[in-house]
Amino acid sequence: MTSAKIIYGSLTGNTEVIADIVCEALENLNIEVDIDECTQIDAEEFKEADICIIAAYTYDEGTIPEEMLDLYEDLLQLDLQGKVFGVCGSGDTFYENYATAVDSFEEAFLTAGAKKGTEKIKVDLAAEEEDIQQLKAFASELVTTQQAMI
Repeated sequence: MTSAKIIYGSLTGNTEVIADIVCEALENLNIEVDIDECTQIDAEEFKEADICIIAAYTYDEGTIPEEMLDLYEDLLQLDLQGKVFGVCGSGDTFYENYATAVDSFEEAFLTAGAKKGTEKIKVDLAAEEEDIQQLKAFASELVTTQQAMI
């Protein structure tokens, strides 16, 4: 069975909800999903999954949240060739550097050699109906990309 690993960081709960939406969408596609909060897990866990997902929020003026820095740095050191990845997360359009942690994690996955499975998703604060539909499509595209690699 195809497996997915979701690691998320959430301060207000918005990004946790985003991760849960993606998790449920993957489960509905018969994917075995393991989801963990970023302080409870190590990036090495991505090696055990077929599909690797990070849901990150962006802190303040565009920085990766402090509790996600170790995950980010460890991800840069991994070899994830043969894995499919996706990145999603929340931000606030009030800031000039909108949801840039999503961009940073996408670059880290590329550095680790993973294959981009779909376009990244940035949600302005909390997920609304349009965002939910985009996140479901995000999950579906990840599965399609992963299955094409088999």
